[in-house]
Amino acid sequence: MEKVCIIGGCGHVGIPLGLALASRGFDVSLVDVNPGAVETINAAKLPFKEEGAEALLAEHIGKNLRATVDPAAVSGADVVVFVTGTPVDEHLNPKIHDVLRVVDSYIPRLNPRQLIVLRSTIFPGVTRIVESLLREKLGAANLAFCPERIVQGKGIEEIFTLPQLVSGVDRQSEDAAARLFATIAPKIIRITPEEAELAKLMTNAWRYLEFAIANQFYMMVETQGLDFYRILNAMKDGYPRASHFARAGLAAGPCLFKDTMQLSAFHNNGFFLGHSAMLVNEGLPNFLVSQLEARMGGSLRGKKIGVLGLAFKADNDDTRESLSFKLIKCLETKMAVVLRSDEFVPGTMPLDEFMRQAEGIILGVPHTAYKQLEPSVPYVDCWNVWKR
Repeated sequence: MEKVCIIGGCGHVGIPLGLALASRGFDVSLVDVNPGAVETINAAKLPFKEEGAEALLAEHIGKNLRATVDPAAVSGADVVVFVTGTPVDEHLNPKIHDVLRVVDSYIPRLNPRQLIVLRSTIFPGVTRIVESLLREKLGAANLAFCPERIVQGKGIEEIFTLPQLVSGVDRQSEDAAARLFATIAPKIIRITPEEAELAKLMTNAWRYLEFAIANQFYMMVETQGLDFYRILNAMKDGYPRASHFARAGLAAGPCLFKDTMQLSAFHNNGFFLGHSAMLVNEGLPNFLVSQLEARMGGSLRGKKIGVLGLAFKADNDDTRESLSFKLIKCLETKMAVVLRSDEFVPGTMPLDEFMRQAEGIILGVPHTAYKQLEPSVPYVDCWNVWKR
């Protein structure tokens, strides 16, 4: 049984991959620095929502799947997967040394025969830098970059149904990575590391721009007192070239904004469409607060204003980079008393109490349960969930 070790394995990228590989007969170790997450996984529980993961976890944990905080687990592995992505700093510059630092810390436990796979989004050129690092310290680099492209919460389903991009620093590495991912993916698409790095960033930046044009149109139309969704529905009705037009909404999460900024840095900060998208998407919370302010007589001071939904996407518990928190800050600058409720986020106000107390509401994310609500107070819903 081939052994796979996933570094950072108890997160949103590592767990779906680990479960998928375990279901195909691999012996999988999830190495993570978070002891709480490790304990949760070994107890056959998930630290976050992931459709289809519970059944696989129950089937394989303690058999051919385990979680550990011990980095020594990499020593006996045939394949070592790093899921450390490239973050951006407070100036929106990619922090490539964060990736290199993690890889470098494991090099004393690696050997030249192992296949090393970089899995998360990385800044263009990082694969070649890691190759140089491995050649310098191990004398060889059996290295591949195979980016994940799954949607948050549906990783299990999409790993088995989406094509997998596979790249390697040489043909041997590429072939080894292709064999690995062919066990779980329906199709393997071979490209160079540079192409794979850009393909991942460009995909996320494209989605970010899609949301930005919808949000720009929303603000443009609503400012004039018109209904954005009446216009949008008219545009799309029976007209195929507009069928995929995105609706307005808070475009957030740990990837889209970050990866757009990485692509901009790659282009010497000349990705002007990306910068404009950032201004639009990051500016939407201010616009929504202004909308509610106008609907409540021009002032929110001292009023109980509820933000409904704190996760960054519907029916999910992941709050990373959620723009609902920016909504809260904007409301606080208006001297509002801010109420928070999200069925997936512990410690927030129960929905029934929230609905009783709120004097005004902004819908942060359209969880399915919220679609049945009929607020009796002024509200702003850029998602078009409630009646206008």
